[in-house]
Amino acid sequence: MVDVVAPSRRTKRDTRLRTLALISAAHWVSHFHMLVLPMLFPFLKTALNIDYIELGFVLTVFAVVSALTQAPTGYLVDHFGARKILLIGLCLGGASLGLLGLHLSYPVLIASAVLLGLANSVYHPADYAILAAHMDEARMGRAFSIHTFAGYLGGAMAPMIVAALMTSLGGITALMVCGATGPLVAVLLLAFDVPEAGENRRKDASGHASQRSIITPTLILLTIFFMLLGLSTSGISNFGVVALMNGFSASFSTANVALTAYLVASALGVLAGGFLADRTDRHSQVAAICLGINAAVLLMIALVTLPPALLTMTMATAGFLGGMIAPSRDMLVRSAAPEGAAGRAFGIVSTGFNFSGILSPLLFGWLMDQSLPRWVFSISALFMVLTVVLALFTERKREPDNARVGTV
Repeated sequence: MVDVVAPSRRTKRDTRLRTLALISAAHWVSHFHMLVLPMLFPFLKTALNIDYIELGFVLTVFAVVSALTQAPTGYLVDHFGARKILLIGLCLGGASLGLLGLHLSYPVLIASAVLLGLANSVYHPADYAILAAHMDEARMGRAFSIHTFAGYLGGAMAPMIVAALMTSLGGITALMVCGATGPLVAVLLLAFDVPEAGENRRKDASGHASQRSIITPTLILLTIFFMLLGLSTSGISNFGVVALMNGFSASFSTANVALTAYLVASALGVLAGGFLADRTDRHSQVAAICLGINAAVLLMIALVTLPPALLTMTMATAGFLGGMIAPSRDMLVRSAAPEGAAGRAFGIVSTGFNFSGILSPLLFGWLMDQSLPRWVFSISALFMVLTVVLALFTERKREPDNARVGTV
């Protein structure tokens, strides 16, 4: 019996590892593609002879389209299958950059932002639906953390990859090469047979597909939770360097080192948070504790002018605590999602991040325009306090009829 069972277990484990690697690769592309256009702004400004406000409008279009299409895409994932939608998203994102490389003009740049926004709406609903269906229940938190870490890595690698391509091959070729990563990963997903998820709509007693709405109070609270969480971190990521330079007399190099420490520690915190999420079912309390400590850390940065070494260490602490929240955050959504509706659930709550992406530049940019750089950290801390309060109301246990019957 042992000789029969052991190979079966190894096969399941290998399938899960392969699935996690493939979905993480897709998430890497997601974050990489999000930063390709911003990294090419100097080239696009010169090539198209446009102003920065016109370039900023491109990012606004991307954020608005992503926000409006996340929830509908979640429905498509559950209705038609996550694998199919994910493959379409990867190819669509690649095509948007390739199209701009072939026809470089401002109208095509706007169209590229629209297509990138549509592609971006695919990843969270499709990725999490597949992971929720096929990962080992006991290691779900770690699976979510590795997936999130891959996205962070894609964003971190984008500047140096785009810069290298731009320097050696030029802007047009950089667009084409960066766009090719989407279809290339789609081919990998097909070649290594990433499993399907979704398309298993629950049926009622009469045998018809259930039309029960999944928009519950818990998911609404989680959407607001995601928005507040995005607002609490995006200000530091986007305006941290200029805030430290203008409000704390930090040099450019000191501010950049501090922000780099913050971002690297965030990625490491995500991995640590995955282990923690697998060892407790009190995910809301984990999020609340990490957020509460982090708010105190940010408030200290806002109120006290720290020497460079201590500033870097404090920023790293804030980043690590912020990263630790991510796996518990995702576990909260998974617990709140009805069976067979993971795509829709993650699609709905992810709109919170999109809304924060729209509001954050306006709010924190206004603070900088008002010569209030220390308030970048104070307001971020305030959003974290609000998130702590909300976190304590976001956890809902699955009802018995929604209990999982096993994993593949």
